[in-house]
Amino acid sequence: MSTPEVPARSGFRAPPPWVVFLFIGLGVAAVGAAFFIPLRQPPIVSQDPKVIPPAFFDAPPFVLTERNGATVDNTALDGKVWVASFAFTRCKYCPSVQTTMARLRGEMKLKESDDFRLVTFTIDPEHDTPDELKKYAQNVTDAADTRWLFLHGPERFIRLLCVRGFKVAVERDDQADVSERYRHFLGLMVIDKKGRVRGEFLGKPSSREGDDKTVEQGKKEFDRSYEELKAKVTELLAEPADAK
Repeated sequence: MSTPEVPARSGFRAPPPWVVFLFIGLGVAAVGAAFFIPLRQPPIVSQDPKVIPPAFFDAPPFVLTERNGATVDNTALDGKVWVASFAFTRCKYCPSVQTTMARLRGEMKLKESDDFRLVTFTIDPEHDTPDELKKYAQNVTDAADTRWLFLHGPERFIRLLCVRGFKVAVERDDQADVSERYRHFLGLMVIDKKGRVRGEFLGKPSSREGDDKTVEQGKKEFDRSYEELKAKVTELLAEPADAK
């Protein structure tokens, strides 16, 4: 009688049950932790009033509602140079930023330019309905202006758009006066024809309070940043839409 062959050992040994359960537990914990990553991330900080990112980064995609009720997405800005600001209609500081945007467009004679746009994102959509944005926009442009967009959307999406997309800070403080309800980025972002953020600039003088020297220094910093903003817009308008 022949002896049956014994299968060769593969060398693989099943791990003890406690090892299997350990790895399963670690996997579940890792997946669960992903849902609790905090929304608020540290903003980009710079000591210079004009910030040039170390490398270009893409402006985030969006689908939002314009003050006139139309749905607008980021593709409407393809092939255009645009300047973005983040505001809320009850803000005590934001009107100065919107005035800077209007000044830029007026001085550079870009109101009728098809290659240039201004975009204001409200960070307080609960209050800043399209009707509120219509009234707010009247301070800087006319109702028929389709080249300056005032955009509204869900609050969480707007927060993600700012913090993770544009990498700027937005913090809500319900204990503060309504005019200071949000602490947020008061600068201007410039985006090129390829949809890349190419620079950040002051939207208003950095200080309107303090002694005369402090106020004057704030005005000088703003004036310098504003001239550099104009130079950057001029540079980007001259670039072809397919520039790399």
